[in-house]
Amino acid sequence: MSALNLQQGASSHSAYDLRDPHADREESHTLAVLVENEPGVLARVIGLFSGRGYNIDSLTVAEVDHTGHRSRITVVTRGTPEVIVQIKAQLGRIVPVHEVHDLTAEGAAVERELGLFKVRGNGDKRVEALRIAEIFRANVVDSTLESFVFEVVGTPSKLDAFADLMRPLGLMDLARTGVAALSRGT
Repeated sequence: MSALNLQQGASSHSAYDLRDPHADREESHTLAVLVENEPGVLARVIGLFSGRGYNIDSLTVAEVDHTGHRSRITVVTRGTPEVIVQIKAQLGRIVPVHEVHDLTAEGAAVERELGLFKVRGNGDKRVEALRIAEIFRANVVDSTLESFVFEVVGTPSKLDAFADLMRPLGLMDLARTGVAALSRGT
């Protein structure tokens, strides 16, 4: 009888799957990068990601210290734990970068996302859209006889749920901003 010719990690559906279940697992991490507020810094930080083939899921930039000329870049990215460590190390080596914090690894962080949803409908659909918007604490930021534009702030899953409920009512368009995150505590 011949030996089984199994290659390590040949199939994820095999009873003989010998791959390390944790080796290829990608995780989403939110990184807060404190940088000098000067021209070209954002391009250098983003260039690090694109030059090495890392993906950015979300990006938010805001000035946090006007007198110190510092800004905070919040980046949501995906990768294996080894890739995340490499990203943080490479970010720390860029000269205008002062600090790099992995909000995901440091513990609980408060995350919020902003979404604008345009919903077209009339009659009962308009009433239902307003009822759902009230449940989600959405603000009406524009209204015409044919449509509404709702502003929703919350977790990404809350915005997904709102979109799912508005699709049958006439969701036409949506725009979502990057994730804003702050670490809890001190």
